[in-house]
Amino acid sequence: MAIRRILTIDNAADLAILKQVSKPVAAVDDAVRALMDDMLETMYDAPGIGLAAVQIGALDRVIVMDLGDKDGVVCETEEEAAENAGARKNPRFFANPEILWTSDELYTYEEGCLSIPEYFDKVERPARVRIRYLNRDGQSVEEEAEGLYAVCIQHEMDHLNGVLFIDHLSRLKRDRAVTKVKKAARDRIAA
Repeated sequence: MAIRRILTIDNAADLAILKQVSKPVAAVDDAVRALMDDMLETMYDAPGIGLAAVQIGALDRVIVMDLGDKDGVVCETEEEAAENAGARKNPRFFANPEILWTSDELYTYEEGCLSIPEYFDKVERPARVRIRYLNRDGQSVEEEAEGLYAVCIQHEMDHLNGVLFIDHLSRLKRDRAVTKVKKAARDRIAA
């Protein structure tokens, strides 16, 4: 396993990759599982609760998540999930995920993204979704997600389609996010 560099929007080359649509994997084989392991280690190191393969430069339809919700504990915020993920690891692996159904009911959540560091804003998404994917063993799984799980899977699946969470915001808020991330990157370099 290896920690990989997470692509960010302050770099034009990174942004060009992040805006690409990822390709389905042919099968969940050892190479895909190795990618999943690298992604999980990278996500834990960041720390985060979800990561799409494109965020580390791999244009494969693969996602990893850990909401720290093992043993019936449901986390309501990204911060709580990130804190709990270290203590109660409950990694989830998704290859070729697809949304089969979305609820009419909407849910607003303040999202963040490892590719858009230090910027958070509210995004409205369906409150519940039914998804289908291949798990780490290559088995087809179909399940319903709600709450933080629904938010996170939709956010990560957006990445697979070249969509960032700031693309759901007004142009003014999107421009503000890009400016803030670029300024923070310049400040880190200058320090």
